[in-house]
Amino acid sequence: MARTPSTMLPLGTKAPNFQLPDVVSGKPISLNTFAEKKALLIMVICQHCPFVKHVQNELVKIGKDYVKQGLGIVAISANDVSNYPDDSPENLKAMAQQLRFNFPFCYDESQETTKAYTAACTPDFFLFDSDFKLTYRGQLDDSRPGNDIPVTGKDLRAAIEAVLEKKPVNSDQKPSLGCSIKWKPGNEPSYYS
Repeated sequence: MARTPSTMLPLGTKAPNFQLPDVVSGKPISLNTFAEKKALLIMVICQHCPFVKHVQNELVKIGKDYVKQGLGIVAISANDVSNYPDDSPENLKAMAQQLRFNFPFCYDESQETTKAYTAACTPDFFLFDSDFKLTYRGQLDDSRPGNDIPVTGKDLRAAIEAVLEKKPVNSDQKPSLGCSIKWKPGNEPSYYS
């Protein structure tokens, strides 16, 4: 598995708008879906990645802990399904239902939304405030598959709590690390190495 870090989009960046279908409900999801939320967490994940599998139960807990407090969450997968069929919308739907996600899980077939956020790996996390300005991007915590550090979500949780309490988020942020996004041949973004 290729270990790819996140690009660390500049803090303060305005969230690019998008419209993607939720793989469970089929409903279109956009920034406007979260207009009344105190903050928005965008998680770029997929079904097959061992880094995502390692943290998926913590992602469910974050949903349970913060959605009722006004955090909007959307998960997005953009992997090329012709080469990675485990990440097809049907398999993403099965994953969302099995894990009981309480947030939408969207499939970015064109990969354009994922590029707009300069996502590079799965998992990749982007936390925006109520004005859709980026306040955190980086890792969930220090845990990785095989490093024996427990999955706690401490880095992302600290950022979520700060934003929900309208406090400054620590700007010392570590990149996420995971599998590279599986770009369609010829569709790789300029920031992809």
